[in-house]
Amino acid sequence: MSDSNPGPIGEPSGLPRRQKPGLLAQYLPILEWGRTYNGSVLTNDLVAAIIVTIMLIPQSLAYALLAGLPPVVGLYASILPLVAYAIFGTSRTLAVGPVAVVSLMTASAAGAVAAQGTELYLDAAITLAALSGVMLAVLGFLRMGFLANLLSHPVISGFITASGILIATSQLKHILGVSAGGDNWPEMLGGLAAAIDTVNPWTLAIGIPATLFLFWVRKGLKPALVAMGLSSRAADIAAKAGPVVAVVATILAAIGLNLEDRGVNLVGAIPQGLPPFALPSTDLGLIGQLWVPALLISIIGFVESVSVAQTLAAKRRQRIAPNQELIGLGASNIASAFSGGYPVTGGFARSVVNFDAGAETPAAGAYTAVGIALAGLFLTPLLYSLPIATLAATIIVAVLSLVDLKTPGQLWNYSKADFAAHMATIAITLLAGVELGVIAGVGVGLLLYLWRASRPHAAIVGRVPETEHFRNVDRHKVFTVPHVLSVRIDESLTYLNARWLEEYVLEEVADRPEVRHVILMCSAVNEIDASGLESLEAINHRMTDAGIGLHLSEVKGPVMDRLKRTHFVDELNGQVFLSQNRAFRELATNGGPPAEPIPDAARGMI
Repeated sequence: MSDSNPGPIGEPSGLPRRQKPGLLAQYLPILEWGRTYNGSVLTNDLVAAIIVTIMLIPQSLAYALLAGLPPVVGLYASILPLVAYAIFGTSRTLAVGPVAVVSLMTASAAGAVAAQGTELYLDAAITLAALSGVMLAVLGFLRMGFLANLLSHPVISGFITASGILIATSQLKHILGVSAGGDNWPEMLGGLAAAIDTVNPWTLAIGIPATLFLFWVRKGLKPALVAMGLSSRAADIAAKAGPVVAVVATILAAIGLNLEDRGVNLVGAIPQGLPPFALPSTDLGLIGQLWVPALLISIIGFVESVSVAQTLAAKRRQRIAPNQELIGLGASNIASAFSGGYPVTGGFARSVVNFDAGAETPAAGAYTAVGIALAGLFLTPLLYSLPIATLAATIIVAVLSLVDLKTPGQLWNYSKADFAAHMATIAITLLAGVELGVIAGVGVGLLLYLWRASRPHAAIVGRVPETEHFRNVDRHKVFTVPHVLSVRIDESLTYLNARWLEEYVLEEVADRPEVRHVILMCSAVNEIDASGLESLEAINHRMTDAGIGLHLSEVKGPVMDRLKRTHFVDELNGQVFLSQNRAFRELATNGGPPAEPIPDAARGMI
């Protein structure tokens, strides 16, 4: 660091700056992306909405059954929540609605206060949605979105990879036409193995061709259409609508071949009608029983949703705002409660399908809601003969695209700690389920962070000849003098590492009896907490007793401001230097003759 005048600062860099949205647009993201909405985006969103609608109707029915609720409640939870998220959410491709994890948690919480099938059970589910929505919205307004920062990239990547494997494996039973369950990967594989002798050949004849067709559509249909003379844009739209072709073809096959009588599972009859207006319970006793489960559902739902949203946004170099995501999910759950639904969050499988189908804005979710409402009113008879295997094929093809098998090797070469967090997330998600997988990934990441922070990197530094730069003596050929010990601290000083720094400095001084001055180079220190300050005071006292001067250099302004509010600066037996070069230049010629003569070539540098 030079003591010379660095020149004017704050001049324009020439790089464009991203404009921050206005206050209203921050809370209503629809005002931001809506300004650039056009016909091309509309087409992509409509195509995605059609595909997600076809997938979401039977999926919503199944998840409602999983939650112990009437199937139609799943549809109710898939209409207004999507509209609410389109208005308040920031992810361009996240598809909100019922999901497996939240459905299971709803069944557990509602089952603790009422029996399935009773009116109180349904009231409990609706109240859970309302409580969860209010909690999420409050956390968003309090700007608690930093909770998403607990999920590092290795954790998110591991979660998505393991979830993709789990979802794809869970759909194999529909491709094979067998009955198999399981909450984790070993149980799923065991269930499939046990049921292998009951495979339905007619279901297999639908599932395998549909899967292969969708894999080919994903990679090969667009080039084939372009080669036939279709424009690139038209070919892209046709390729993204490929799943619709699979749906229509398999419905016709089911009707023509009478597959229902041959044991092929079909979507079947879907209840008709729009969501009713509903009110959450105001019974304080019921609320008292449900607020803790509602909080857990809120946290797990947000973590799961934001993991998916961040991963999908990164693939398109987009961003999400975690605080606003809390508000968006809160609004979705409140909308679900007032339309007779139950807790919802961003779904992994349907979000992947939405992304894969080309959705560009949250409007795709609103169009999906319209599609579900119209289907509920008019089109449900046409979906009666849709084979479940076709929907399973769509999900498998979509989620396998996000299974990343390269990242573990890359992390192993780059960071063993991040590799451990990544693999722990994958392993525990596969073996114990999504919730524990995410929690374990976050836990391992935090433990590794605390371990690294408790033993930060520090280095003895010297001056690079002919420069004013200081570098590690073990990595570079640098100039030092024996009576000056320069220690660069590469981490903030907190309670995690305060004792470590004290021991490190004292050990280095003990190994160098000729040392008369110690300089702590603080260019990388962004904070010194009370424990760090106490260690600095202890080091100062020990140096004073040993007749050694303790000096600081390159202390950042905010850190120095806090130090000035204490007695440490007054009690410091040395000085605080603006730059390391200035400290070394003054102290190298102070404190008696060095143990070894300074080379003539270097003497002029001091």
